[in-house]
Amino acid sequence: MKKDIDIPKVEGVYIAVVNEYNDIYKTQDWNAYIINDKNVDLEMVIAVITGYSENKITSTIRKKIDTLPKKSYAKLELMQEDLFSLNNSFKVSFFEGNKMFDKTYIFKKNTINIKALQPLPLMDVKGVLVK
Repeated sequence: MKKDIDIPKVEGVYIAVVNEYNDIYKTQDWNAYIINDKNVDLEMVIAVITGYSENKITSTIRKKIDTLPKKSYAKLELMQEDLFSLNNSFKVSFFEGNKMFDKTYIFKKNTINIKALQPLPLMDVKGVLVK
């Protein structure tokens, strides 16, 4: 039975955490984004976000995006720096055509920092990326 279940591999969809200036509050903020580097739109995108360690767990945040157009990105959440000492899990599910895709992206503890910034696909900024 298990061998009959087709679980398609997710490619071209990434999670990035970007350090950017907030014009309203005049602060440097860390924001999480989902990036769709595919040539097709993603439908009904659901992200379930949690931070955890051996003895701590954060509240769970859920974010729904009806359509994430091809070659685009969308902000998921503002991240407090206190969360960087935890593992941060982004469980993402979406439909591409009639197929459902699912993947968990994990930022290991202390991997989100200024030294880890790199160029991001589709975005004209640097950030920390998980593929």
